[in-house]
Amino acid sequence: MTEHQARVEQALADYRRSRERLIAAQRELASVRASASSADGSVTATVGLRSALTGLTIDDRAYQRYRPAELAAEIVRLTAEAGAEAFASAGEVLAPALDSGTDPQALLLGTGDLTAEELAPAEPDTDGPVAPTDGPDGPDFDDRDWLHGDGARDGCDGR
Repeated sequence: MTEHQARVEQALADYRRSRERLIAAQRELASVRASASSADGSVTATVGLRSALTGLTIDDRAYQRYRPAELAAEIVRLTAEAGAEAFASAGEVLAPALDSGTDPQALLLGTGDLTAEELAPAEPDTDGPVAPTDGPDGPDFDDRDWLHGDGARDGCDGR
């Protein structure tokens, strides 16, 4: 075997090991679940990796303790709490499959190595079409040229 063939074989072996680690991590990520319960245990929310609610247990005591709006707020709170836990667990699962120095949480968020400035919302486009102005009876569309889409009539009679 030549030196070149040996290097190719080594690269292929490294790729296969890396791919197997990624497959194992993906399977673990798919099974990530986290739960959070109210202080009295009457409400429990369970979520998956992306904080999607996968289970909800509401004991009869909860209907006596919480008014409907309070129960809804408690479910939202518990879902968020469980989501944060699932997110942390996913980072722990993913970390061994990543190169050192790669932030698993940033990867999961889709932010990678972006800076705060790069993640900031873009400035609004002020060179776009003119929006209709609001009058006392709602938006005024009288001066719009709907055929040409430029926001104002330009003398075109539509023919």
